[in-house]
Amino acid sequence: MAFLQDPLAILALLMLNIILAEQLAKLPYLRALGTALLVIIITAITANLGLIPASTNAPPLYDGIFTYLAPISIFYLLLTVNLKGLKRAGSPMVINFLIGAVGTMVGVIVAMRVVGGPKGFGPLFYAVGGMFAGTHTGGSSNFNAIALHYGVNKAGNVYAAAIATDNIVTALWMGVTLLLPPFLNRYVPRRLTTALSAEEARRFDEQANEQINDLEAVNPQDLALLIGLGVLALYGAQLVTEAIPGIPKILVLTTLALLLAQLPGIQRLRGVRVVSLFCIYLFLAVIGAYCDLAALFNDGRLALTMLTFVSISVPIHALFQFGIGGLLKQDWAVLSIASQANIGGSASCLALSKSLKRPDLHLPGILAGALGNAIGTYCGLLVAEYLRTVTFS
Repeated sequence: MAFLQDPLAILALLMLNIILAEQLAKLPYLRALGTALLVIIITAITANLGLIPASTNAPPLYDGIFTYLAPISIFYLLLTVNLKGLKRAGSPMVINFLIGAVGTMVGVIVAMRVVGGPKGFGPLFYAVGGMFAGTHTGGSSNFNAIALHYGVNKAGNVYAAAIATDNIVTALWMGVTLLLPPFLNRYVPRRLTTALSAEEARRFDEQANEQINDLEAVNPQDLALLIGLGVLALYGAQLVTEAIPGIPKILVLTTLALLLAQLPGIQRLRGVRVVSLFCIYLFLAVIGAYCDLAALFNDGRLALTMLTFVSISVPIHALFQFGIGGLLKQDWAVLSIASQANIGGSASCLALSKSLKRPDLHLPGILAGALGNAIGTYCGLLVAEYLRTVTFS
Protein backbone atom coordinates (compact mmCIF):
# COMPACT_ATOMS: atom_id res chain seq x y z
CA MET A 1 0.00 0.00 0.00
CA ALA A 2 1.21 3.50 -0.84
CA PHE A 3 2.45 5.83 1.88
CA LEU A 4 0.04 8.60 0.78
CA GLN A 5 -3.63 7.68 0.40
CA ASP A 6 -5.49 10.96 0.86
CA PRO A 7 -6.31 12.55 -2.55
CA LEU A 8 -5.18 15.98 -1.31
CA ALA A 9 -1.80 14.61 -0.23
CA ILE A 10 -1.41 12.76 -3.55
CA LEU A 11 -2.31 15.91 -5.49
CA ALA A 12 0.20 17.94 -3.47
CA LEU A 13 2.99 15.48 -4.32
CA LEU A 14 2.03 15.58 -8.01
CA MET A 15 2.36 19.38 -7.91
CA LEU A 16 5.77 19.02 -6.26
CA ASN A 17 6.83 16.65 -9.05
CA ILE A 18 5.84 19.22 -11.68
CA ILE A 19 7.89 21.91 -9.93
CA LEU A 20 10.87 19.56 -9.67
CA ALA A 21 10.60 18.60 -13.35
CA GLU A 22 10.49 22.26 -14.40
CA GLN A 23 13.63 22.99 -12.42
CA LEU A 24 15.51 19.92 -13.63
CA ALA A 25 14.62 20.72 -17.26
CA LYS A 26 16.67 23.91 -16.94
CA LEU A 27 19.86 21.93 -16.30
CA PRO A 28 22.09 21.56 -19.40
CA TYR A 29 22.37 17.79 -19.20
CA LEU A 30 18.61 17.28 -18.67
CA ARG A 31 17.28 19.97 -20.99
CA ALA A 32 17.05 17.54 -23.90
CA LEU A 33 14.62 15.34 -21.95
CA GLY A 34 12.13 18.17 -21.53
CA THR A 35 9.68 18.85 -18.70
CA ALA A 36 7.04 16.47 -20.07
CA LEU A 37 9.23 13.37 -19.93
CA LEU A 38 10.79 14.39 -16.61
CA VAL A 39 7.34 14.72 -15.03
CA ILE A 40 6.57 11.14 -16.10
CA ILE A 41 9.91 9.79 -14.86
CA ILE A 42 9.80 11.55 -11.48
CA THR A 43 6.22 10.49 -10.78
CA ALA A 44 6.98 6.95 -11.90
CA ILE A 45 9.80 6.85 -9.37
CA THR A 46 7.59 8.14 -6.54
CA ALA A 47 4.87 5.62 -7.44
CA ASN A 48 7.29 2.70 -7.71
CA LEU A 49 8.85 3.68 -4.36
CA GLY A 50 5.38 3.42 -2.83
CA LEU A 51 4.96 7.10 -1.95
CA ILE A 52 1.75 7.37 -4.00
CA PRO A 53 -0.58 4.70 -5.45
CA ALA A 54 0.42 3.10 -8.75
CA SER A 55 -1.78 1.60 -11.47
CA THR A 56 -2.53 -1.54 -9.45
CA ASN A 57 -4.31 0.54 -6.80
CA ALA A 58 -5.28 3.67 -8.73
CA PRO A 59 -7.35 6.15 -6.69
CA PRO A 60 -10.42 7.95 -8.11
CA LEU A 61 -8.24 11.09 -8.42
CA TYR A 62 -6.35 9.52 -11.32
CA ASP A 63 -9.53 8.64 -13.20
CA GLY A 64 -10.83 12.16 -12.64
CA ILE A 65 -7.71 13.66 -14.20
CA PHE A 66 -7.90 11.26 -17.17
CA THR A 67 -11.62 11.85 -17.69
CA TYR A 68 -11.81 15.61 -17.29
CA LEU A 69 -8.49 17.42 -17.03
CA ALA A 70 -6.63 15.68 -19.87
CA PRO A 71 -9.19 16.36 -22.66
CA ILE A 72 -9.70 19.93 -21.43
CA SER A 73 -5.94 20.55 -21.61
CA ILE A 74 -5.94 19.47 -25.27
CA PHE A 75 -8.89 21.79 -25.89
CA TYR A 76 -6.90 24.70 -24.40
CA LEU A 77 -3.82 23.97 -26.51
CA LEU A 78 -5.88 23.99 -29.71
CA LEU A 79 -7.43 27.35 -28.80
CA THR A 80 -4.09 28.91 -29.82
CA VAL A 81 -4.38 27.70 -33.45
CA ASN A 82 -5.38 30.64 -35.64
CA LEU A 83 -5.96 29.16 -39.10
CA LYS A 84 -6.58 32.60 -40.62
CA GLY A 85 -2.89 33.33 -40.26
CA LEU A 86 -1.90 30.45 -42.53
CA LYS A 87 -2.00 32.67 -45.63
CA ARG A 88 1.01 34.47 -44.13
CA ALA A 89 2.93 31.18 -44.24
CA GLY A 90 2.89 31.20 -48.03
CA SER A 91 1.86 28.39 -50.37
CA PRO A 92 5.33 26.74 -50.64
CA MET A 93 5.52 26.17 -46.87
CA VAL A 94 1.93 24.94 -46.57
CA ILE A 95 2.14 22.63 -49.60
CA ASN A 96 5.46 21.15 -48.53
CA PHE A 97 4.20 20.69 -44.98
CA LEU A 98 1.20 18.74 -46.29
CA ILE A 99 3.49 16.58 -48.44
CA GLY A 100 5.51 15.82 -45.32
CA ALA A 101 2.32 14.95 -43.42
CA VAL A 102 1.34 12.43 -46.09
CA GLY A 103 4.87 10.98 -45.85
CA THR A 104 4.47 10.65 -42.08
CA MET A 105 1.21 8.72 -42.41
CA VAL A 106 2.62 6.39 -45.07
CA GLY A 107 5.79 5.93 -43.00
CA VAL A 108 3.85 4.94 -39.87
CA ILE A 109 1.78 2.38 -41.79
CA VAL A 110 4.84 0.83 -43.46
CA ALA A 111 6.85 0.80 -40.21
CA MET A 112 3.99 -0.88 -38.34
CA ARG A 113 3.90 -3.58 -40.98
CA VAL A 114 7.66 -4.14 -40.61
CA VAL A 115 7.57 -4.49 -36.79
CA GLY A 116 4.58 -6.81 -36.98
CA GLY A 117 1.87 -4.66 -35.42
CA PRO A 118 0.54 -6.59 -32.39
CA LYS A 119 3.71 -8.70 -32.25
CA GLY A 120 5.78 -5.56 -31.74
CA PHE A 121 3.54 -3.38 -29.57
CA GLY A 122 0.79 -5.64 -28.26
CA PRO A 123 -2.98 -5.18 -28.61
CA LEU A 124 -2.74 -1.36 -28.69
CA PHE A 125 -0.41 -1.34 -31.71
CA TYR A 126 -2.90 0.59 -33.86
CA ALA A 127 -3.16 3.32 -31.21
CA VAL A 128 0.64 3.61 -31.01
CA GLY A 129 0.70 4.09 -34.78
CA GLY A 130 -1.98 6.76 -34.49
CA MET A 131 -0.05 8.52 -31.72
CA PHE A 132 3.10 8.77 -33.83
CA ALA A 133 1.11 9.82 -36.90
CA GLY A 134 -0.53 12.53 -34.78
CA THR A 135 2.60 13.86 -33.10
CA HIS A 136 4.75 13.69 -36.26
CA THR A 137 2.11 15.69 -38.08
CA GLY A 138 1.19 17.98 -35.21
CA GLY A 139 2.57 17.80 -31.69
CA SER A 140 2.13 16.64 -28.11
CA SER A 141 -1.53 17.69 -27.94
CA ASN A 142 -2.31 15.34 -30.84
CA PHE A 143 -0.15 12.58 -29.31
CA ASN A 144 -2.10 12.81 -26.05
CA ALA A 145 -5.47 13.10 -27.78
CA ILE A 146 -4.94 9.77 -29.54
CA ALA A 147 -3.53 8.16 -26.38
CA LEU A 148 -6.59 9.26 -24.39
CA HIS A 149 -9.08 8.10 -27.00
CA TYR A 150 -7.65 4.57 -27.13
CA GLY A 151 -6.68 4.29 -23.45
CA VAL A 152 -2.92 4.08 -24.04
CA ASN A 153 -2.52 6.50 -21.13
CA LYS A 154 -3.31 3.59 -18.80
CA ALA A 155 -0.69 1.37 -20.44
CA GLY A 156 2.09 3.22 -18.65
CA ASN A 157 5.03 1.27 -20.10
CA VAL A 158 3.94 1.65 -23.71
CA TYR A 159 3.13 5.33 -23.22
CA ALA A 160 6.42 6.10 -21.48
CA ALA A 161 8.40 4.26 -24.18
CA ALA A 162 6.51 6.13 -26.90
CA ILE A 163 7.08 9.59 -25.42
CA ALA A 164 10.75 8.85 -24.73
CA THR A 165 11.22 7.67 -28.33
CA ASP A 166 9.42 10.74 -29.65
CA ASN A 167 11.72 13.03 -27.63
CA ILE A 168 14.80 11.25 -28.98
CA VAL A 169 13.59 11.49 -32.57
CA THR A 170 12.67 15.17 -32.21
CA ALA A 171 16.14 16.03 -30.91
CA LEU A 172 17.92 14.01 -33.60
CA TRP A 173 15.73 15.36 -36.38
CA MET A 174 16.58 18.93 -35.41
CA GLY A 175 20.19 18.09 -36.18
CA VAL A 176 19.32 16.41 -39.47
CA THR A 177 17.18 19.29 -40.72
CA LEU A 178 19.90 21.75 -39.70
CA LEU A 179 22.61 19.91 -41.68
CA LEU A 180 20.62 18.99 -44.78
CA PRO A 181 20.11 22.44 -46.45
CA PRO A 182 23.82 23.42 -46.61
CA PHE A 183 24.75 19.87 -47.65
CA LEU A 184 22.12 19.71 -50.41
CA ASN A 185 22.85 23.23 -51.59
CA ARG A 186 26.46 22.22 -52.14
CA TYR A 187 25.46 19.60 -54.74
CA VAL A 188 22.02 20.79 -55.91
CA PRO A 189 21.90 24.57 -55.35
CA ARG A 190 18.51 26.12 -54.80
CA ARG A 191 17.84 29.85 -55.06
CA LEU A 192 16.45 31.38 -51.85
CA THR A 193 12.70 31.93 -52.06
CA THR A 194 13.02 35.43 -50.62
CA ALA A 195 15.66 38.01 -49.87
CA LEU A 196 14.81 40.29 -46.97
CA SER A 197 16.16 43.60 -45.87
CA ALA A 198 17.30 44.03 -42.27
CA GLU A 199 14.08 45.92 -41.46
CA GLU A 200 11.90 43.17 -42.96
CA ALA A 201 13.85 40.52 -41.05
CA ARG A 202 13.28 42.44 -37.82
CA ARG A 203 9.52 42.56 -38.49
CA PHE A 204 9.43 38.81 -39.12
CA ASP A 205 11.21 38.23 -35.82
CA GLU A 206 8.67 40.38 -33.98
CA GLN A 207 5.72 38.59 -35.61
CA ALA A 208 7.20 35.19 -34.84
CA ASN A 209 7.78 36.05 -31.20
CA GLU A 210 4.20 37.26 -30.89
CA GLN A 211 3.06 33.80 -31.97
CA ILE A 212 4.92 31.88 -29.28
CA ASN A 213 5.21 34.19 -26.29
CA ASP A 214 2.62 33.87 -23.57
CA LEU A 215 4.01 36.13 -20.86
CA GLU A 216 0.62 37.40 -19.79
CA ALA A 217 -0.88 38.96 -16.68
CA VAL A 218 -3.75 36.57 -15.92
CA ASN A 219 -6.55 37.78 -13.64
CA PRO A 220 -9.47 35.89 -11.99
CA GLN A 221 -11.82 36.80 -14.83
CA ASP A 222 -9.44 35.28 -17.38
CA LEU A 223 -9.26 32.06 -15.37
CA ALA A 224 -13.04 31.94 -14.95
CA LEU A 225 -13.52 32.35 -18.70
CA LEU A 226 -10.94 29.69 -19.54
CA ILE A 227 -12.16 27.13 -17.02
CA GLY A 228 -15.81 27.76 -17.88
CA LEU A 229 -15.12 27.48 -21.59
CA GLY A 230 -13.19 24.23 -21.17
CA VAL A 231 -15.86 22.63 -18.97
CA LEU A 232 -18.66 23.73 -21.30
CA ALA A 233 -16.80 22.41 -24.37
CA LEU A 234 -16.21 19.01 -22.72
CA TYR A 235 -19.86 18.83 -21.68
CA GLY A 236 -20.94 19.70 -25.23
CA ALA A 237 -18.66 17.01 -26.67
CA GLN A 238 -20.15 14.44 -24.28
CA LEU A 239 -23.67 15.38 -25.39
CA VAL A 240 -22.72 14.95 -29.06
CA THR A 241 -21.12 11.52 -28.51
CA GLU A 242 -24.13 10.39 -26.46
CA ALA A 243 -26.43 11.41 -29.30
CA ILE A 244 -24.13 9.96 -32.02
CA PRO A 245 -22.07 7.17 -30.36
CA GLY A 246 -19.94 6.56 -33.47
CA ILE A 247 -18.20 9.93 -33.19
CA PRO A 248 -15.15 9.98 -30.87
CA LYS A 249 -15.44 12.55 -28.08
CA ILE A 250 -11.89 13.78 -28.63
CA LEU A 251 -12.68 14.47 -32.29
CA VAL A 252 -15.72 16.57 -31.35
CA LEU A 253 -13.64 18.45 -28.76
CA THR A 254 -10.84 19.05 -31.28
CA THR A 255 -13.22 20.38 -33.92
CA LEU A 256 -14.98 22.61 -31.41
CA ALA A 257 -11.64 24.03 -30.20
CA LEU A 258 -10.52 24.80 -33.76
CA LEU A 259 -13.80 26.54 -34.57
CA LEU A 260 -13.66 28.64 -31.41
CA ALA A 261 -9.97 29.46 -31.99
CA GLN A 262 -10.90 31.44 -35.10
CA LEU A 263 -13.06 33.92 -33.15
CA PRO A 264 -11.33 37.24 -32.30
CA GLY A 265 -12.63 37.20 -28.74
CA ILE A 266 -11.13 33.75 -28.10
CA GLN A 267 -7.82 34.80 -29.63
CA ARG A 268 -7.58 37.60 -27.07
CA LEU A 269 -8.00 35.28 -24.07
CA ARG A 270 -4.99 35.51 -21.78
CA GLY A 271 -3.27 32.62 -20.07
CA VAL A 272 -4.35 29.88 -22.49
CA ARG A 273 -0.88 28.37 -22.95
CA VAL A 274 0.03 28.61 -19.27
CA VAL A 275 -3.17 26.89 -18.12
CA SER A 276 -2.98 24.24 -20.87
CA LEU A 277 0.63 23.37 -20.05
CA PHE A 278 -0.13 23.05 -16.36
CA CYS A 279 -3.05 20.71 -17.11
CA ILE A 280 -0.90 18.67 -19.50
CA TYR A 281 1.85 18.28 -16.89
CA LEU A 282 -0.62 17.12 -14.25
CA PHE A 283 -2.03 14.61 -16.73
CA LEU A 284 1.50 13.38 -17.53
CA ALA A 285 2.24 13.03 -13.82
CA VAL A 286 -0.61 10.53 -13.54
CA ILE A 287 0.76 8.75 -16.63
CA GLY A 288 3.97 8.35 -14.63
CA ALA A 289 2.08 6.80 -11.74
CA TYR A 290 0.77 4.16 -14.16
CA CYS A 291 4.29 3.28 -15.32
CA ASP A 292 5.85 0.12 -13.90
CA LEU A 293 9.54 1.05 -14.05
CA ALA A 294 10.82 -2.45 -13.42
CA ALA A 295 8.82 -3.81 -16.33
CA LEU A 296 9.82 -0.87 -18.53
CA PHE A 297 13.55 -1.23 -17.92
CA ASN A 298 13.40 -5.00 -18.18
CA ASP A 299 11.46 -4.92 -21.45
CA GLY A 300 14.33 -4.16 -23.76
CA ARG A 301 12.36 -5.64 -26.64
CA LEU A 302 9.74 -2.88 -26.44
CA ALA A 303 12.38 -0.14 -26.53
CA LEU A 304 14.19 -1.80 -29.46
CA THR A 305 10.93 -2.25 -31.38
CA MET A 306 9.97 1.37 -30.77
CA LEU A 307 13.32 2.62 -32.07
CA THR A 308 13.11 0.29 -35.09
CA PHE A 309 9.63 1.63 -35.79
CA VAL A 310 10.67 5.31 -35.89
CA SER A 311 13.89 4.53 -37.76
CA ILE A 312 11.62 3.38 -40.60
CA SER A 313 8.72 5.85 -40.36
CA VAL A 314 10.77 9.06 -40.14
CA PRO A 315 13.07 8.29 -43.14
CA ILE A 316 9.97 7.56 -45.24
CA HIS A 317 8.62 10.96 -44.20
CA ALA A 318 11.98 12.46 -45.26
CA LEU A 319 11.82 10.66 -48.61
CA PHE A 320 8.46 12.25 -49.32
CA GLN A 321 9.50 15.65 -47.96
CA PHE A 322 12.87 16.04 -49.65
CA GLY A 323 12.31 13.70 -52.60
CA ILE A 324 9.11 15.30 -53.88
CA GLY A 325 10.28 18.76 -52.80
CA GLY A 326 13.53 18.25 -54.68
CA LEU A 327 11.67 17.22 -57.84
CA LEU A 328 9.56 20.38 -57.49
CA LYS A 329 12.79 22.41 -57.17
CA GLN A 330 11.86 23.78 -53.76
CA ASP A 331 14.21 25.72 -51.50
CA TRP A 332 15.99 23.19 -49.26
CA ALA A 333 15.56 25.44 -46.23
CA VAL A 334 11.80 25.57 -46.78
CA LEU A 335 11.74 21.77 -46.99
CA SER A 336 13.77 21.41 -43.79
CA ILE A 337 11.51 23.75 -41.85
CA ALA A 338 8.37 22.11 -43.26
CA SER A 339 9.77 18.75 -42.12
CA GLN A 340 10.60 20.15 -38.69
CA ALA A 341 7.04 21.53 -38.46
CA ASN A 342 5.84 17.94 -38.89
CA ILE A 343 8.26 16.15 -36.58
CA GLY A 344 9.09 18.85 -34.02
CA GLY A 345 6.38 21.52 -34.08
CA SER A 346 6.28 25.33 -34.04
CA ALA A 347 8.88 26.05 -31.36
CA SER A 348 11.54 23.87 -33.00
CA CYS A 349 10.74 25.50 -36.37
CA LEU A 350 11.68 28.87 -34.93
CA ALA A 351 14.95 27.50 -33.54
CA LEU A 352 15.75 25.87 -36.89
CA SER A 353 14.99 28.94 -39.02
CA LYS A 354 17.19 31.04 -36.71
CA SER A 355 20.02 28.50 -36.97
CA LEU A 356 19.70 28.50 -40.76
CA LYS A 357 19.77 32.33 -40.70
CA ARG A 358 16.42 32.51 -42.50
CA PRO A 359 14.35 35.12 -40.65
CA ASP A 360 11.88 35.15 -43.55
CA LEU A 361 10.92 31.59 -42.56
CA HIS A 362 10.40 32.26 -38.82
CA LEU A 363 6.69 32.99 -39.05
CA PRO A 364 5.87 30.56 -41.91
CA GLY A 365 7.43 27.73 -39.91
CA ILE A 366 5.47 28.59 -36.78
CA LEU A 367 2.23 28.79 -38.76
CA ALA A 368 2.95 25.45 -40.46
CA GLY A 369 3.36 23.98 -36.98
CA ALA A 370 -0.02 25.46 -36.04
CA LEU A 371 -1.55 23.76 -39.07
CA GLY A 372 -0.03 20.51 -37.83
CA ASN A 373 -1.70 20.95 -34.44
CA ALA A 374 -4.99 21.51 -36.24
CA ILE A 375 -4.89 18.37 -38.39
CA GLY A 376 -2.70 16.03 -36.30
CA THR A 377 -5.53 14.38 -34.36
CA TYR A 378 -7.52 13.73 -37.54
CA CYS A 379 -4.45 12.19 -39.20
CA GLY A 380 -3.70 10.10 -36.13
CA LEU A 381 -7.25 8.74 -35.86
CA LEU A 382 -7.31 7.97 -39.58
CA VAL A 383 -4.06 5.98 -39.38
CA ALA A 384 -5.10 4.19 -36.16
CA GLU A 385 -8.45 3.11 -37.58
CA TYR A 386 -6.79 1.93 -40.79
CA LEU A 387 -4.21 -0.11 -38.84
CA ARG A 388 -7.04 -1.58 -36.80
CA THR A 389 -8.49 -3.13 -39.97
CA VAL A 390 -5.19 -4.53 -41.26
CA THR A 391 -4.39 -8.20 -40.82
CA PHE A 392 -0.84 -8.88 -39.65
CA SER A 393 0.65 -12.29 -40.37
